[in-house]
Amino acid sequence: MIIPSKDWYRARTYLHFDLPISVNKASKTVYNPDLVSKHAFYPLINYTLEINKVSKDPISQAVIKLPPKPRPISFPGHLDSHIYAYYSKVLNREYEDKLRFNGLHNSILAFRTLGKSNIDFALDAFNEIKKHGECCAIALDITKFFENIDHEILKREWCNLLKVERLPKDHFNVYQSITKYSVVEKEALYKLLGISLNYKDSARRRICEPIDFRQKVRKNKLIKVHKHSYGIPQGTPLSAMLSNLYMFDFDLAMTTFVESYHGRYYRYCDDMLFIVPIEAKAITEQFAMEQIKSLNLSVNPNKTEVRTFYFNGGKLQTDKHLQYLGFMFDGDNIFIRSSSLARYSERMRRGVRLAKKTMVKYNNIRLANSQPERPLFKRKLYSRYTHLGRRNFITYGIRAANKMDSDSIRKQLKPLLKRFKDEVNKI
Repeated sequence: MIIPSKDWYRARTYLHFDLPISVNKASKTVYNPDLVSKHAFYPLINYTLEINKVSKDPISQAVIKLPPKPRPISFPGHLDSHIYAYYSKVLNREYEDKLRFNGLHNSILAFRTLGKSNIDFALDAFNEIKKHGECCAIALDITKFFENIDHEILKREWCNLLKVERLPKDHFNVYQSITKYSVVEKEALYKLLGISLNYKDSARRRICEPIDFRQKVRKNKLIKVHKHSYGIPQGTPLSAMLSNLYMFDFDLAMTTFVESYHGRYYRYCDDMLFIVPIEAKAITEQFAMEQIKSLNLSVNPNKTEVRTFYFNGGKLQTDKHLQYLGFMFDGDNIFIRSSSLARYSERMRRGVRLAKKTMVKYNNIRLANSQPERPLFKRKLYSRYTHLGRRNFITYGIRAANKMDSDSIRKQLKPLLKRFKDEVNKI
């Protein structure tokens, strides 16, 4: 299948082993299956993103810093990325048709063009619970999803999607590149080549010449080959599509099972939510666990939530909030997750303090040069941490409060501006 539109192409200017290329040059390769089948993919450049985690002490309400969560990110070479993006579009067209044919279109939420956000998905789920009334919500999360995707199962699903017994040569080469991939750690690579990790000079268009790649990168054994029979990298333009494809049989089995009890099933990447009658709680959880195990995956027990909703005095409630896609629901009210609020407050405090330290640093230089001091630059801080910005946590919360018509979220957001101002005004 050839996709004539070139919406798969996105200009990429990051440093890699090859040069950025135009859409016309990329098209000559991606539209030619023979060239793709023979294409030699460069190693991915890998780095780890540290995601700061915080929580709140349930008694003192004090912010508790948790160990940062490492998230490995890998990005491919320029031509490689265009090949991945194109084949993602090819597979996605078939995948969307298959979803609609099997009635899964409204159950699979992540990595699809649905014109909705997490706010909409969470609201849909909470409204579904309200519609069911007394029911049970089971939320499961897969442990290290991308790192544990089984290659043989992935290839089977890939073949099923294309309705072939064996992958065509071009698809097989793409499959091999994403399963038998190799990586180079960014920090070690930049150190070897004498490049600063903060390098931003646009004059440099590639990390190194091909001869340096062979004589320095390869010779110094920086290239590490992934030799396991499971795991695909996160961060390539194809990874998200393959994660959905991998779960297709599971999605179909769970939808059929849950709907037999007149329930609803939603999946957002590795987060699953089942809304079923109370009497189907145990059997649904058991069946889901069996299906997940058949994919050689496992569930994170620390993120498993089973919540029973029941009427009390005509009001739907639950003993403990259901957490889903960054929101909490008690049967009546919707809240932003408390850890998200704590993380915002911690990030805001660090940002303001850094801005103040920067102000002091440059004011000391000005004083040494007999120049007048300058006050704290507040515009950027207000843009980043208050409702006056365009895209930040506060504007996201306001959008959620309006879409969900949630006074409880508005109450959560109300004190945040005062906290920000107090932090700015601290001496």
